Amino acid sequence: MVTEQEVEAIGKTLVDPQEPLQARFRALFTLRGLGGPHAIDWISRGFQDSSALLKHELAYCLGQMQDSRAIPVLVEVLCDTSQEPMVRHEAGEALGAIGNPEVLDLLKQYSSDPVVEVAETCQLAVGRLEWLQQHPGEAASSGPYLSVDPAPPATERDVGRLRETLLDESQPLFERYRAMFALRNVGGAEAALALAEGLRCGSALFRHEVGYVLGQLQHEAAVGELAATLARTSESAMVRHECAEALGAIARPACLTALRAHVTDTERVVRESCEVALDVYEHERRLDFQYADGLERLRPPQ
Repeated sequence: MVTEQEVEAIGKTLVDPQEPLQARFRALFTLRGLGGPHAIDWISRGFQDSSALLKHELAYCLGQMQDSRAIPVLVEVLCDTSQEPMVRHEAGEALGAIGNPEVLDLLKQYSSDPVVEVAETCQLAVGRLEWLQQHPGEAASSGPYLSVDPAPPATERDVGRLRETLLDESQPLFERYRAMFALRNVGGAEAALALAEGLRCGSALFRHEVGYVLGQLQHEAAVGELAATLARTSESAMVRHECAEALGAIARPACLTALRAHVTDTERVVRESCEVALDVYEHERRLDFQYADGLERLRPPQ
């Protein structure tokens, strides 16, 4: 049983800018796992932080929790044009992930936002909510991954055909995302390489989602393309940051080299992502039971 005092202690770590970013991330993912109104409240307090990376992850976690009590703060973040585009985008995606149709009109409104990453995200979120309405009772997520995705995976299983859809820029973005998640679920080297090709096409939003999916897949066949994208300083920081986090999750020696090379990057969101990714790398290499270890840090060993 988790006490309110323990939730508060973890929350205080999350919102304390003096704490190392790695500890704040572990606190965040602990609160995500605990759920409930107190966890949502503490996560919501973090949107005043100066780190776009942290705020992006706050919104991501609120979406993954799928609790409608998080809708008001996510709407506030989406509508706040002083927030960084990657933070507003993640708030829009989180509103789609929660799956409550009450936000459909708002998401349609922001589907023409002047910030393209926000507009495309809201278009995808509208697509997800409309798909849920058209397919009542059907699982929007399937396969071995527990994440709530921006689009349900395509039913196609052939890697070649999925690759064609993924890379076809004449296809609707929603259908390309469906191919992306289907490739992830198929898995293996061929699917990883097909996904990695997506790092060189489409919009920044599309490429950033490819980086995220490759981190979930954790296949070393993608390491070369992920490292090359991280190193490409002309690339959007939003894309480079997801590639860094993916390299941390894949946790091969070549990943370590790439991450260390960019831990002092001029882009704050990239260098912070490398810091967090190096922590994830160590977690994966040590085979620790739990990354979200906020409770373990509070409780003395038995």
